[in-house]
Amino acid sequence: MSGSTGEGGALDGAVVAVAGAGGPAGRAAVLRLASAGATVFAADADGASLAEAVDAARRAHGGATVTGDTVDLLDPAATRAWAAKAEKDGGRGHVDGLVHLVGGWRGGKTFADTDLADWDVLEKLLIRTVQHTSLAFHEALLRSDRGRYVLVSAAGASRPTAGNAVYAAAKAAAEAWTLALGDDFRKAGGDEGPRGAAAILVIKALVHDAMRAERPNAKFAGFTDAGDLADAIAGVWERPAVEVNGSRLWLSPES
Repeated sequence: MSGSTGEGGALDGAVVAVAGAGGPAGRAAVLRLASAGATVFAADADGASLAEAVDAARRAHGGATVTGDTVDLLDPAATRAWAAKAEKDGGRGHVDGLVHLVGGWRGGKTFADTDLADWDVLEKLLIRTVQHTSLAFHEALLRSDRGRYVLVSAAGASRPTAGNAVYAAAKAAAEAWTLALGDDFRKAGGDEGPRGAAAILVIKALVHDAMRAERPNAKFAGFTDAGDLADAIAGVWERPAVEVNGSRLWLSPES
């Protein structure tokens, strides 16, 4: 993971919210964003995991400003309250980014054994939370000169397999919603081009240290390390909005 201090970087002084900050990807993202000089507002439904992520970032970067809030992102009012807090307490009158890392997986071995009850779970985790965060942060992101909405998605959304129909369909819907937000940024920018961007980072799957410890002989071929994903998230701010807006940025092979 990068050791950037954020001095003069693209994220220096930025206000960035991280949804799903308590998981391995969220923890790595909070660390990386804090190291780049961002003020980070982290949220998760699991208060204990969230506290660990916030404490880790504060310990690693003594001067970092990292705030944790236990938020039910399935509650639109609670999500909007979190967005308003980030805008107000960030002191900028806007928010420079929302990183969406809320995840979950359900699936079967074959298409025929698909359990549609899994859809009820994933529709909430993978779609509804995207809808709530994007709508809650929309205006604040538009007011920024470097606003970014970053969704982490899976290669399966573009290449669904028989037993993965529910998960792939939910991820594809989340991608479509994010691309629609990108079109809104494009239209808001007019002839000058978008100031903000909605981007999708696509991975095959995530791997982190705990997984390696549990399966020391596993190869995890094609998987993206949580630290590398965090670097890629930070990298979205280092590229022009017009270049990343409405784009799928692949961190795993497309073919």
